[in-house]
Amino acid sequence: MKTSPSKAKSHKILVIDVGGTNVKMLASGQKEPRRFPSGPKLAAADMVKQVKEATKDWQYDRISLGYPGPIINQRPLREPHNLGPGWMGFNFSKAFGHPVRVINDASMQALGSYDGGRMLFLGLGTGLGSAMIVDGVLQPMELAHLLYRKGKTYEDYLGIRGLERLGKKKWRRHVATVVGLLKDALDADYIVLGGGNSKKLKTIPSGARLGKNENAFLGGFRLWKD
Repeated sequence: MKTSPSKAKSHKILVIDVGGTNVKMLASGQKEPRRFPSGPKLAAADMVKQVKEATKDWQYDRISLGYPGPIINQRPLREPHNLGPGWMGFNFSKAFGHPVRVINDASMQALGSYDGGRMLFLGLGTGLGSAMIVDGVLQPMELAHLLYRKGKTYEDYLGIRGLERLGKKKWRRHVATVVGLLKDALDADYIVLGGGNSKKLKTIPSGARLGKNENAFLGGFRLWKD
């Protein structure tokens, strides 16, 4: 599965990474991603309109869309926690005028981070994304909303709310604790920590490594590689 964007030669692909803070985009043959702010008022139709405007000088005929929530049959299973309305049931292929493959955003980053074996990906961002790949088979996961301690979830501690409530020092300790717990529970060979807040870690927990910013885009390119 070691591929690069340049090897996805059969199609010109646009990768869209929809996050709670920004929507980021990169197309085949382009070197620098583009972005625009997202936030709690961004609806699906608004996202499409802004992506089209931001990429009007790029050429592409296929789209990979990373969505911050569970996906079933290429569609969002529920509305996102940190964005506006209108995502469930939205026809992205029709709106963009190109075939679109929709994948959970953590799964897309996981796909781009994978280096063999049993890997767990945790996205430390606005929320807590999670996905696992075992021997090349991707399994999206929803660990964020499982109870962790004191009636609160993993996301309540490791997401942005936890970081703001606990402060960096305690937040880092909980990240290290959860990495150890999940690595053992899921028998992962290694854990990749991605998401914007992974940069706030002072030391990397044992058994983990930091993901790279470009991994979400690499995962989007890999999504179209048969």
